[in-house]
Amino acid sequence: MPLALLALAIGAFGIGTTEFVIMGLLPQVAQDFGITIPTAGLLTTGYALGVVVGAPVLAVLGTRFTRKRMLMLLMGLFVAGNLVTALAPTFELVLAGRIVASLAHGAFFGIGSIVAADLVAPQRKAGAIALMFTGLTVANVVGVPLGTLVGQQIGWRVTFVLVAALGVLGLAGIAALVPADHRAGAPARAGLRRELAAFRNVQVVLAMLMTVLGFGGVFAAITYIAPMMTDAAGYAESSVTWLLVLFGLGMVAGNLLGGRYADRRLMPLLFTTLGALAVVLGLFAFTAHDKVLAAITVPLIGALGFATVPPLQKRVLDQTGDAPTLASAVNIGAFNLGNALAAWLGGAVLAAGFGATAPSWVGAAMAAGALALAVVSAVLERRAAPAPAAVPAASAASAPPRVPVHR
Repeated sequence: MPLALLALAIGAFGIGTTEFVIMGLLPQVAQDFGITIPTAGLLTTGYALGVVVGAPVLAVLGTRFTRKRMLMLLMGLFVAGNLVTALAPTFELVLAGRIVASLAHGAFFGIGSIVAADLVAPQRKAGAIALMFTGLTVANVVGVPLGTLVGQQIGWRVTFVLVAALGVLGLAGIAALVPADHRAGAPARAGLRRELAAFRNVQVVLAMLMTVLGFGGVFAAITYIAPMMTDAAGYAESSVTWLLVLFGLGMVAGNLLGGRYADRRLMPLLFTTLGALAVVLGLFAFTAHDKVLAAITVPLIGALGFATVPPLQKRVLDQTGDAPTLASAVNIGAFNLGNALAAWLGGAVLAAGFGATAPSWVGAAMAAGALALAVVSAVLERRAAPAPAAVPAASAASAPPRVPVHR
């Protein structure tokens, strides 16, 4: 494994930690500023929206720089945002710090995916992307629980100071280990024109829609895992943390397996994982009523959901030729758009009174939609493939006659 992948994974670990750790610290933030928890929840919403907006904007600006320099600038922005969050005297400034940190998220993973893929042989690209995303998945197993514990015991501001320190470590690693590239890009207008042209490819658009629906299906259920597990399965609230750790372990395993097999047979892998995800999410509406079955299903959802990440990201890179930066970053934003859409739809069915496990059905429907798009993508690709060239009749006729050999 190139050491540069380790530097990218450290940056991903810090970003993953800061994205999700706030969920466990909302009560402390709300108490500190004398606001309600729903108001404090804007720190989660603001971050997600910042990712969606920041991904394409910073990717476009990044066409003026080499990829290594852009990654360093993004990590610097991430560090600054987390320091503002940690030191802010008002809630409004905390929210501003969260948004600043989130702006780096999409572009970092988008550009980082390209750099990771360039570090290895062509047949190992998806595996390299998966190794970078391992930092994000491990953050949910290690960084988020530890960050939550530190925030609850010492103070939530200390958590974000530590996250900023992780960003500094990632920045130093990128500066020292990521090889310099000399593709600073053409003038901004020409670079942007090439990057935008990638979106004319229907396969790129289909891959992004698969990202929104497939990954969103996971978070339709997981966003509301607390009420599901307490109301349906009968778990205590304190047990939800350990269920989330199981979910994180599933994420790690699925991400690595997805990266391994996407390099061999990408589309068959997507058919398998998206189909299985739709089935497991549908079953979760029933297994969520039993403690043991629920504890088995939760990591399966994490594994199947994150097994789609490397192949979907590689699918976008494969289809964008020599202008992958914007599309790669936008696809990262699509993951977060899927999260937001799924959370909204899951909340809608809960509010409508369909029961605590209703969000799982929403997730199953979204995953099934992603599977349908994958089938459409494969059919269109097969139709567009050039037919094997036939031997011209004239050539066959003009071939010299075979001379019989008499023995």
